[in-house]
Amino acid sequence: MNKKVKWGLIVFIVVALAVWGVYSQMPKQNEELSQADKVENAGSAKKKVLNVNALRVKKGVITDEIMVTGTLLPDEEVDLSFETSGQVVEILFKEGAHVKKGQLLAKVNDKKLQADLRRLQVQLKLANDRVYRQRTLLQHDAVSQEAYEQVKTELATLEADIDIVKAQIELTELRAPFDGVIGLRQISVGAYASPSTVVTKLTRFVPLKVEFAVPERYARDIKKGTALDFTVDGFLETFPAKVYAKEAVIDVATRTLTVRALYDNKNGLLTPGRYASINLKKDEIKDAIAIPAEAVVPEMGKDKVFLYKSGKAQPVELKLGLRTESQVQVLKGLSVGDTLITSGTLQLRTGLSVVLDKVE
Repeated sequence: MNKKVKWGLIVFIVVALAVWGVYSQMPKQNEELSQADKVENAGSAKKKVLNVNALRVKKGVITDEIMVTGTLLPDEEVDLSFETSGQVVEILFKEGAHVKKGQLLAKVNDKKLQADLRRLQVQLKLANDRVYRQRTLLQHDAVSQEAYEQVKTELATLEADIDIVKAQIELTELRAPFDGVIGLRQISVGAYASPSTVVTKLTRFVPLKVEFAVPERYARDIKKGTALDFTVDGFLETFPAKVYAKEAVIDVATRTLTVRALYDNKNGLLTPGRYASINLKKDEIKDAIAIPAEAVVPEMGKDKVFLYKSGKAQPVELKLGLRTESQVQVLKGLSVGDTLITSGTLQLRTGLSVVLDKVE
C-alpha cells in the first residue's frame, strides 16, 4: 500500500467519525417523539376545561371596619387622702369592698376640735339669751339700738366660729366621693397622715371607658354614637360599645385622634387596665351586593369579574363602591342570582369552558 492510499484511508475514517458524531447529537423525530407530541397535545386540549368554585350573588350587609387597639379605663378613679393632718384613729373600710357615696372610710384625731365645738356651743346659748334680753329692753326703750346691734354681731360671730370648727372636723373624716370599689389600704391606724398621704384608691368601673386612637384619615368618620365591638384576652365573647367623645385636636406626634367609647359593664365582668382589640364599624350598608375581593380582576383601569353561563366563563365589567379587607360592594354589573366564579380568576378567559366544583 502506497503512501497516498494510506493517507486517503486515514482521512476517510476521520471524516466518517466526525459525521457520525454530529448526526448522533441531532434531535430525531421518530415514532416515539411523534407519539409524545400527540399525548401532549391531547393533554393541552383537556386543560382547556377549568375546574372552579362559584358563588350565588345575593344581597347582604357590608361593613367598613377599622381594627385598632385600646385600653379599658374606669369610669371614675381617685386616690383618697385626708384634707388635714393628724393621727389616724379609725379605718372603717375593707379592701376590695363596694362603698356608697358619702360613706365614712377613715378618720384622724379630732379631740381638740370637738372640745372647741362644745365650748362654742355653750357660748352660743348665752349669746342667744343676751340677744333676747336686749331685744326686750329695746322694745321698752331701755337700751340703745347700738347696744342691741352689738350683741347681735357677737351672736353671728359665734355662729360663724362654730361653722368653722365643724368644717375642720369634717376635714378629719375621709368619705367616699362616689360609689365604687375600694382598693388596697396604704396606711394603718396610729399612722400620721397628711394631705399628701394616699390612704387607698377608689374606682368605679360600671360603666367602663374604652380609649383608643385612630389614624388622622379616619378622624371625620368617628362621631358620637359610632358603634364598635372589642375583645379582651381570656374571653371568647365580643363586647359592644359606643363612642361618646373624642379629642378636639389630632396628636401632632402620632398623627392620631384619641377617642373614647362607653361599655355598660353591668355585671362588672371586665376590669380597668385591660388591653382591648377594637373593631370599629366606620360604615354599614344594608341590602348591598357584596362579593369577595379576590373575585375581582383589575384590567386596563377597569374592574371585572367572570360569571358562569352555560358552562362558559363570561366577563362582566363592574362599578364598585365600598371596599373592605375581604369584600367589595358592587354598584352596577351584577344581579341577584348570578353565578360568580371565585377561583382561578387569573386563568379565566372569555368563553373558556369551566366546571363548577363548589357553589356557595
